[in-house]
Amino acid sequence: MTKRKVNIIGAGLAGLSASIHLAQQNVPSRLISLQPSERAQSVMAEGGINAAINTMGENDEPLNHYNDTLKGGAFLADENAVWSLTQNAPHIVEWLCSLGVPFNMKGNTLVLRNFGGQKKKRTAYSKSSTGKILMSALIDEARKYEAQGLIKRYPHHQLTEFIINDEVCEGVKITDLYTGNTGKLYGAVIVCTGGMNSLFPEMTTGTAVNTGDVTAQAFSQGVALANLEFIQYHPTTAAIPGKRMLISEAARGEGGRLFIYKDNKPFYFMEEKYPELGNLMPRDVVSREMAALGEQVYLDMTGIDSEVWKSRLFDLQEECIRLLGKDPQKEYIKVSPGIHYFMGGIDVDEQHRTNLSGLYAAGECACQYHGANRLGGNSMLGAIYGGSVAANMAADYVKTVDYKDSEWTENNSCNLLYDYAVNDEIAEIMKNALGIFRDKQTLEKAVSDLEAKAGAKMMTDVFANRYLLVKAMLLSALNREESRGAHTRTDFPEKDDEHFRKTTVVKCSGFDITLSMRDIAERRAD
Repeated sequence: MTKRKVNIIGAGLAGLSASIHLAQQNVPSRLISLQPSERAQSVMAEGGINAAINTMGENDEPLNHYNDTLKGGAFLADENAVWSLTQNAPHIVEWLCSLGVPFNMKGNTLVLRNFGGQKKKRTAYSKSSTGKILMSALIDEARKYEAQGLIKRYPHHQLTEFIINDEVCEGVKITDLYTGNTGKLYGAVIVCTGGMNSLFPEMTTGTAVNTGDVTAQAFSQGVALANLEFIQYHPTTAAIPGKRMLISEAARGEGGRLFIYKDNKPFYFMEEKYPELGNLMPRDVVSREMAALGEQVYLDMTGIDSEVWKSRLFDLQEECIRLLGKDPQKEYIKVSPGIHYFMGGIDVDEQHRTNLSGLYAAGECACQYHGANRLGGNSMLGAIYGGSVAANMAADYVKTVDYKDSEWTENNSCNLLYDYAVNDEIAEIMKNALGIFRDKQTLEKAVSDLEAKAGAKMMTDVFANRYLLVKAMLLSALNREESRGAHTRTDFPEKDDEHFRKTTVVKCSGFDITLSMRDIAERRAD
């Protein structure tokens, strides 16, 4: 029997953070992922990471960050979790600096920029490639512990099933996508697999490798999910083959302006309607305003100083030229909202524990910190901090458990468990039902269409799991009869705190899905 083993599914910021924090406590982990860390979704993150460090002389403090995060999430987030996140944010950034992250500096002072939904400059950044820079630092740190035998990597491996007995997660079954060999790896499990991008092909800024299938598998095996109705549309994306190109919020933080043509002249509608924050209103607000206009929206970045382009936005300018054929320093860019982040996911408590013992989740796959809408700059923070919290919980848990040794079975064939035909059918149903604006008739039709698809074909494991996840998303949106954050019901346009300032929780047993509403945890007294 082997003690103190932790399996981490996903090797992005949350997974790396978890593995490093486990190693710091001398707890070995296995880092299991479809692709190596260098190709994780986290590499694509652009804008920055929030922390109320107050280097810009604006009297910022963690309490402000806490209040902005709750307000931005339409007061649907766990208040204690958000308090811990924002209190620890400065320490996270200090730790990253100690790892050698080259944040933008002015002399010895960390430069912070504006981001949406926040009146203070509190977003630390490395030009507009912050995710890539942070990943490089964490990968290097993880290699140190890998050399000591405390982290073992399993790239090109896919989770096929959780090993669960009596509501206790005892490990995972995985497949080596190169050899076809299958393994049972026993130990506690931390899921860090990101969002559900491939459910919305050509509509998201994220990688389609983030299928959501691990979340779907967990759901099918009794793991509770939460707030699946909240899907963030980022206002400034542009169409490129197969996906949406993200034009970072950093561009608006540095002076970019949204407009439509009115009487053949630019009309800066956000500045007109929201004079205080203008183009830096929270993402759900900006996306709704753009969608309601029904006209082509442009992003005007021509007024941004050339020195800012050179020192802070050089890589964004390069991407626009290479992928869109336009130089944003000289030309307007056509933009429209695209799916960017999933606030809902695996239901976890303040300590990132799921409803099964021995199973934890962190990062975008977990429902934590962001409520009904995520503030820009909080995703990388939530992933790194959440990974550390989950690691601490798992480290304590495995000290009390004896696990079996790993079991491997040779296999000469291997199929990636992904069905593109199934995904296209599901995507067509989801495209309109879970857009920026929703209503009962559209959602009910989507549920009916989905059930018809399920009844008309063989229910393979892949389709069955995805079917359950998608149906849970639709039922969650149908049940929330109000408009809050990223969820806008045209038939229920007002916020209803009395009935719906609650967390949506879904569980399944077989093909039966049950839905309940849980009160929001209020902040404990200091």
